[in-house]
Amino acid sequence: MAVTDSPYQTYESPEVGMSRPRAQSVRDRVVPPLRGSVLWGWIGPLLVTLFGGVLRFIQLGHPNSVVFDETYYMKDGFSLVTHGVERVTIKDADKAIMAGNTDIWQACSPAELEKCASYVVHPPLGKWMIGVGEWLFGLNPFGWRFAAAVVGTLSILILARVARRMTRSTLLGCFAGLLLALDGLHFVLSRTALLDIFLMFWVLAAFACLVVDRDQARAKLVAWYEDSPISPQGPSLGIRWWRIGAGVCLAFAMSVKWSGLAFLVAFAAMSLLWDFGARRAVGLRQPYRGAFGKDVPQGLVAFGAVPFVAYMATWAGWFATAGGYGRNWDQATSSSNPLFFLFDSMRSWVHYQWQVFTFHSGLDTTHSYMSEPWSWPLLLRPVAFYYEGKQNVCGAKDCSEAVLGVGTPVIWFGAVAALVALIAWYFSSRDWRAGAVLLSYAMGWLPWFYFAIADNRTMFLFYAIPMVPFMVLAITLCAGLLIGPSTPTATGAMPLRRTLGAAVVGAFALLALINFWWLHPILSGELIPYAEWKARMLFEKRWI
Repeated sequence: MAVTDSPYQTYESPEVGMSRPRAQSVRDRVVPPLRGSVLWGWIGPLLVTLFGGVLRFIQLGHPNSVVFDETYYMKDGFSLVTHGVERVTIKDADKAIMAGNTDIWQACSPAELEKCASYVVHPPLGKWMIGVGEWLFGLNPFGWRFAAAVVGTLSILILARVARRMTRSTLLGCFAGLLLALDGLHFVLSRTALLDIFLMFWVLAAFACLVVDRDQARAKLVAWYEDSPISPQGPSLGIRWWRIGAGVCLAFAMSVKWSGLAFLVAFAAMSLLWDFGARRAVGLRQPYRGAFGKDVPQGLVAFGAVPFVAYMATWAGWFATAGGYGRNWDQATSSSNPLFFLFDSMRSWVHYQWQVFTFHSGLDTTHSYMSEPWSWPLLLRPVAFYYEGKQNVCGAKDCSEAVLGVGTPVIWFGAVAALVALIAWYFSSRDWRAGAVLLSYAMGWLPWFYFAIADNRTMFLFYAIPMVPFMVLAITLCAGLLIGPSTPTATGAMPLRRTLGAAVVGAFALLALINFWWLHPILSGELIPYAEWKARMLFEKRWI
């Protein structure tokens, strides 16, 4: 039986003898080549990253005060790098810190360390990362915001590179990085010592690892197709380090906030579905049996065993010291049997996790800036992280310094349209890129609906930050559709569609830049007249 170029062709058994489609046509279909210069594929994203990094690091220590929930995480981070666990601080610790005092711990004798343990309701990794900045630069606003600025900046580079890989266009990759650099919520969280920017970073890093793994797995299949005897199920693809890296990143996301679990489940399913599709694309007769036999077992390791080990490793400080909340160190060390120590420690740890779970399930305290998840895409209720009114110091009688946790409306409202377009695109073409972006966006958004409906949980707009990179990817994919393929006409000129599409995409980027510039004073705590601050309240009754 002859084989066609269809991605779903079938083969007779290897013994019968068969022809294959031209190897290059299979390679072009299964692993489309990256266009453009490899060098510019790095230089362009790095320049965009530099731009975003400068924005984030300029006056990073301003406001020179504790902003919003920084009061919890900057102290916990400093405690972790100092004691290995979170400790209870003295009364008015924030004032002591701003006065330059770092001796902020409640006094405890060595025998009473567990009585001074702080009950914390988030895993430790994000606070460890904050603590590294404090260890490097001191317990001050710049120090506790440093790590957030670093990962916020690095996330621009990661998104630019992954967008380039998904679109096969360096220009579109740079476009994606620029939009992320100009998003207001991403900007604010990159300059604030909260946990959510770290959650976003590790989720995006995991997604990027899986996109690279997808390309490499397909490249290995094509190489086998070109050089090896055909078989119904195809080859084993060996150790897939990028997928293992994704499992580590997802564990780290969960060790910042438990909401990373939704991404672990979704990304595991997505990666395995990509394996099925890859084996079908090269025309294997039994692609599903091949994937179940050769890809799924490794997937279980990458998305099961690896994340478990990596997640537990982030709790090393709690296991190795006596001062953690609920640690029961004396009980665990009461026997010389190391197995008793292990099992008793795990029992204490599991009990602690259950306490944290019940806390989050019952968190329904009213807050003036709380919001429901269905309002997030429209920016209906942002969070005022910081506000201070002053008089006669800005060229006007009434002056304001504000940090408002809000996205750039041009980007967020454009993303709503782009996501709707992606839904239509996916159902009409089953394009893997549209499906991956939609799934990732949904995992950052839809689980919160359950907590809103079932538990009436207290939630805030900045919980949406893991959605933002995928909003930008949705816009970028639609930009690629608008511009179209780079195929010149017979005269060598670009088609009118490509010219008009590029003009529309460029105009959108310019509008995003102008919108960010307009909002920048209320995103960065700049001192401006009160009238100018109020003029920037898009929905006055909801934004104030």
